[in-house]
Amino acid sequence: MSKPQFIALMALLMAINAISIDIMLPGLQEIGASLGVVDENTRQYVITAYLIGMGCAQLFFGPLSDRFGRKLPLLGGIGIYALCALAIVFVPSFSGLLALRFMQGIGAAATRVITVSIVRDVYGGRMMAEVMSLVMMVFMIVPVIAPSIGQLIMIFAEWHMIFVVICVFALLVATMVALRLPETLSIEHRRPFTVTSILAGFRIVLTNRVSLCYSLAASFIFGSLFGFINSSQQILVGIYGLGHWFPLVFAGFAGMMAIASFTNSRLVKRYGMRRLSHGALIGFTIASMIWAVASIFGTLPFWLFILLYASAMFQFGLIGPNFNAMAMEPLGHVAGTASSVLGFTQTIGGASIGALIGQAFDGTVTPLAIGFLTVSVIGLIFVLVAEKGKLFSPHNPSI
Repeated sequence: MSKPQFIALMALLMAINAISIDIMLPGLQEIGASLGVVDENTRQYVITAYLIGMGCAQLFFGPLSDRFGRKLPLLGGIGIYALCALAIVFVPSFSGLLALRFMQGIGAAATRVITVSIVRDVYGGRMMAEVMSLVMMVFMIVPVIAPSIGQLIMIFAEWHMIFVVICVFALLVATMVALRLPETLSIEHRRPFTVTSILAGFRIVLTNRVSLCYSLAASFIFGSLFGFINSSQQILVGIYGLGHWFPLVFAGFAGMMAIASFTNSRLVKRYGMRRLSHGALIGFTIASMIWAVASIFGTLPFWLFILLYASAMFQFGLIGPNFNAMAMEPLGHVAGTASSVLGFTQTIGGASIGALIGQAFDGTVTPLAIGFLTVSVIGLIFVLVAEKGKLFSPHNPSI
């Protein structure tokens, strides 16, 4: 595959997770009404259940892909994902929906873990950060268009049709993987699928200070994104009354992160992952602090909310690809297991933190702003631990 084809396919695999969340945001209210859910915050569990399933299963798919290669487990996970999406069309209760969303997340875990592993198989150092940035840029197109697709579906059909679309999309991506993606893990680099081997791989990952601390920092930063996604419909529609304009504004935020990811891909080889991501984390913290202080004095004007949130999310686009690349860089020899442990930490941690932020919604943007500030400070602490208190210092010319 050419480099652009490779990046596009990796982005589509990552997009399976994005579309699973963003396309249904316009339909959360109807899903709740259809299945007898009155409390607005309870509807957020449609997202949380999926993220928890995806996070837990990553611990399984990583070692599995280290043993059997990347392609077969990846196709199996997408198959589980598609079957659960189709089953949700016929679900009779909210609890049943949550159970199937959890199972769907389990299948989707393969796309999260194995995609990162495939990129690490092929690239390392700043090249991996560049490729992951381009993957994230294309991946961010999904949040730009997915809510609008969901809104369009809701105009002409019921919420069940959203899951039919999700199923069809997954099957199309699976077909492309089956026909175009070569196996990237050679036979001689495969690890035995035994308890001893898996635990040894986990120990390698968990005892690497740099990898673990950057993964934990990313977990908290991703928690802010999940917190906004959980409460975005309540904020943009409930507080600011956007109505049918909600998908357009949501798309604008996603577009901001896509621009940041592209910017990172252009700059990372010149300035390095640490200089870019450390500066972005400090910028994220400053923007969150201004936002939190301003929100205490009352409801922010919509233009000010847009400005402060967009400022934070632009920094987010510079943080995510670099933190992931730095966490994976020392662990190329156990890429599948490493990706599973780091993915588990980021997904479960981020989903849990995001759920706490989302459930704190009280009719204002203050809990979200305080949540952003809190996770940015904690993330900065983990980075300082990883770097032994020294920021902006490249470890070698490749990273």
